[in-house]
Amino acid sequence: MKLLIFYLSLLAAVLVKLSIWPIFESSELGGKNNPIKILLTPSVDAQKVSNSAAKLIDFLNKKTGYYFTASFPTSYIAVVEAFGGGKADFAAMNTFSYILAHEKYGVEAKLSVVRRDGEKTYKGQFIARTDSGIDSLYQLNGRKIAYVDPASTSGYILPKAMLDGMHVKPAEEVFAMKHDNVVTMVYQRQVDAGATYYSPPDKATGEILDARARVVRQYPDIYSAVKIIGFTVDIPNDPFVFRKDFPKQTEHKILEALLEFQSTLEGKSALYETYSVEGLVPVADSAYNPLRTMIDSFGGNTEEMLRKK
Repeated sequence: MKLLIFYLSLLAAVLVKLSIWPIFESSELGGKNNPIKILLTPSVDAQKVSNSAAKLIDFLNKKTGYYFTASFPTSYIAVVEAFGGGKADFAAMNTFSYILAHEKYGVEAKLSVVRRDGEKTYKGQFIARTDSGIDSLYQLNGRKIAYVDPASTSGYILPKAMLDGMHVKPAEEVFAMKHDNVVTMVYQRQVDAGATYYSPPDKATGEILDARARVVRQYPDIYSAVKIIGFTVDIPNDPFVFRKDFPKQTEHKILEALLEFQSTLEGKSALYETYSVEGLVPVADSAYNPLRTMIDSFGGNTEEMLRKK
């Protein structure tokens, strides 16, 4: 009888442990009840980002054993603020947003995107309609110009600073929130000019790869109808970042998986479709010091930019 009671007690203990253990296990970072939160920048169509994110999350889950969830904030600043509110563990950010997030919340860059032909920097461009009569940046004085977002490096920060330095003052400035939208507004004559990212044509094929390429299916004549009238200085490519106190062992596993993902055909396709990039490479925070110096020389105040919506 005592032996029966012992085995029944042991069985009960095992059943209790099995019933509550998954709860404890899943409450840990990367568990079902506490998935690793990934944020992706809203620089292109949300559906494209969502499709690519599904492939990325599936790959990371299989390779690391962790659970992930992805979200797509509506602005660059929202990505930054997510780290301050504990709503982000890992993110693909634009360059200036990273400067803000690092300064404010200690976010750390670990990977940087690589563009066509191994390019590790990029720049902004100014565009206008070919039939607008606008051929130089000085002619933007008193005109209406579209920018991307208050925290977009190539689509606002540097173009705006450049015009300020030239003492060029547009009559009106609007934010389109996406590079695609800026190009469309210029094409449709809603604005006189716009600022977006620039990427040089493919060296082998001559294919145009700047922001105009984002709307070429919708507007087949975009390359002849909209021209480039100027450029900003070069800036470091966008980083993939982790929050300040993210567990190093977990971070290491995710980084290994990301580098493996970008080496697969599916990964390469997802990265190119989403961000027009060809891969990822390790990067240190110090790589962004030249941009910090540039921002300081333009009189930039990152605290004010963080608050600007």
